[in-house]
Formats: sequence, C-alpha cells, structure tokens
Amino acid sequence: MRILVVEDHADLAATVGDYLAARGHTVDFAYDGRSAYTTASEAQFDVIVLDRVMPAMDGATVCRKLRGEAGVTTPVLMLTALDTVTNRIEGLEAGADDYLVKPFAMAELEARLQALHRRASGSVVSRKLVVGDLEYDPQTREAHRAGQLVTLNPTTRKLLEFLMRQTHRVVSREELEHLLWGDDLPDGDVLRAHLHVLRAAVDRPFTHKLLHTVRGAGYRLADDGETAET
Repeated sequence: MRILVVEDHADLAATVGDYLAARGHTVDFAYDGRSAYTTASEAQFDVIVLDRVMPAMDGATVCRKLRGEAGVTTPVLMLTALDTVTNRIEGLEAGADDYLVKPFAMAELEARLQALHRRASGSVVSRKLVVGDLEYDPQTREAHRAGQLVTLNPTTRKLLEFLMRQTHRVVSREELEHLLWGDDLPDGDVLRAHLHVLRAAVDRPFTHKLLHTVRGAGYRLADDGETAET
C-alpha cells in the first residue's frame, strides 16, 4: 500500500513509518494540517493515517476539507490521544473511516489499514455519491438526476458534494458558511442565494425535492419523498 502518515511528532511519525516500510509499504509524511491537505489532495494514496491534534489545521478539519472540497475518497484512519466518545464521533462525522487511540500497537494499526484498503478496493465501482435518483461522481465532478445532467457552478458543486456526504444528518448554516468562506464571511446572506441556485438545479425540474430546509437547524439533502417546490 502507499500510505500517507500525518503526524506532527517526528519521532512517532518515524516509528510508524519504519514499521510500515519494513512490512513492505510505501510511506509518505506530512507534519501539519496544511501540508497534509495539500499532499492528500495532489497525490494518490491507498490509505491515510491522520493525527487529530496538529498545528496549522486540526485533523478533523483536514478530513472534512478533503471530503468536501477536494473530493478525496481515500480511506482515513484518525490517530489521536483524544479518546472520549464525543471525540470519536466528531472524527467519524468529519469523514474518517476508522479511529485508533494512542498508545496503540503497530500490528493493530497495520491490520486496520489493511482492512480499510480491502474495503475500498472492493467498492471502487460504487464510489459515486447517491441520494435517491441523484448521483455525483467526485472524479468527474458531474451530477446527474434521473439520468439528466445537473448544471453546477464551482460553489453549488462544493455545496452539493458536502451535503451528499452528510445525508445522514442536518448540516448547519455555520458549517456551510465555513465550507465556502472559512472565517472570512461575506456581507449579507450570500449562502441563501447559493442554496437557492442549488435547489433550482437539483429539485425544480423534478417531482419531489431532495434539498430540505430544517427550520432553526440547517439543511439536509435526503430522499424522503416530499413534493418539489414550484
């Protein structure tokens, strides 16, 4: 396997890297959140070992941005000393596929990475995101609903992919604003305008809607059979 190890403690990174390399794997390294995001976005890996607490950008943010902005589907094992149930849930909700708490056994780390790689290798044909009759391919960045091409601009594409990855829950306005603009928010309710454009592209031509506004909570993309807005 080609593995990206993201760990800001150089000694631990070296130990993990040496063990995996001795087992026949190819290992690359990143030592902070920004370099991890850049490396994982620009190169192909079989699995990623991602530390949770890092300088520049924390692991959960890196994972969320990889899934939402970069469309990276590489399996991620989050490696961290944060061991509460809440910490684990946050990591998984950010897009991690597995979670291993420090200290850990190297043999278990490799076994988990192998398992993630096997699952990913066996599901290559199903990596398109699907909600009802809506499909989005992160590789081609094209969306189709009921076989029809959905026209998207870069902003609505980013929103659509993120919402499709989070179809199991309601996504808050704050999350979507952070996804698009980080901490530099624009004046006015620009998010509402972008969501209006997305809803028009995804729902308006069809008989039932997928993009739902949950009053006081946020937005959810899900197939629950509601009639589309006219």
